[in-house]
Amino acid sequence: MRYRRPSLKSALGITRAKKRINRVTGITALKKPLRAPGNAGRTIKRRAGYYREPFKFGRFLKRLFRRS
Repeated sequence: MRYRRPSLKSALGITRAKKRINRVTGITALKKPLRAPGNAGRTIKRRAGYYREPFKFGRFLKRLFRRS
């Protein structure tokens, strides 16, 4: 079971092309400090076990029953 389905842009390769352009032009290096808060939040969630299988399954069930 996939946690998330890929977007249309990812499936068509648009996302990969845009990332490659940003890397070549140096935009990625300029934006790196702006991503620090999000990266820190993910690190905290990872250490707390947020991304482990039982928690992912629980969130899946929550979404499943919320839509009904």
